[in-house]
Amino acid sequence: MSTVWLITKRELSALFRSPIGYAAAAAALLIDGIWFIAKALGDAGAKRLSAQVLAEFFNGVSGVTMILGIALSMRLIAHEHEHGTLILLKTSPISDRAVVLGKFVAVTLVLTLITALTAYMPALIFVNGRVSVGHIAVGYTGILLLGASACAIGLFASALAKTQVVAAILGGVTLAVMLLWWLLAKLTEPPISDFLEGMALHHLRMRDFMTGVLRLENVVFYVVICFLFLMAATKTLEARRWR
Repeated sequence: MSTVWLITKRELSALFRSPIGYAAAAAALLIDGIWFIAKALGDAGAKRLSAQVLAEFFNGVSGVTMILGIALSMRLIAHEHEHGTLILLKTSPISDRAVVLGKFVAVTLVLTLITALTAYMPALIFVNGRVSVGHIAVGYTGILLLGASACAIGLFASALAKTQVVAAILGGVTLAVMLLWWLLAKLTEPPISDFLEGMALHHLRMRDFMTGVLRLENVVFYVVICFLFLMAATKTLEARRWR
């Protein structure tokens, strides 16, 4: 674990020095703020439950978080390749698994920090409306799990690509495909349609989190997604090591 923490600290330092990271974080927080204002103050004449406003807030934040996850993770390995430092990792005694895990932990911590900066928004709903702390906690749990999944997807894309731009494209396309499984489900019949809907990264899974419903199967789903893409990233690095 010491090697994982070493990679994590190295990557955290790089992320906090990256102007792209700050720009992405600022853009994400700005969009989240605009979305919150639109949902909290929009349709002033219409009566809406606070829980509904909170669910709509989480819906918007979840989309921004996925994009932010790809934006932050696209550089993790592709940047090493662009600057010729990947060879140092290949020839070091640090395992590929430790490299992938350390980078994943770092980008997930940064994503968590940025997401935490939006907490004052649902707090305002809590103070001025009628929502529970549990609803807020479950919603953020879903957002962080979804964000971690996006980071894992982006990390895998970064392991495949030689440039950050290509990594961003690969990660974005992969994310889009996993989001749109539910559309394909509409063209099929049960049980295939049920399976495809269940595989969609956001459609049914995040709906429960957004409404304050915590289901173990949804948590397991996102954990498995993270595991599979991190394992794929590790295998990709291992294949490069032996080239």
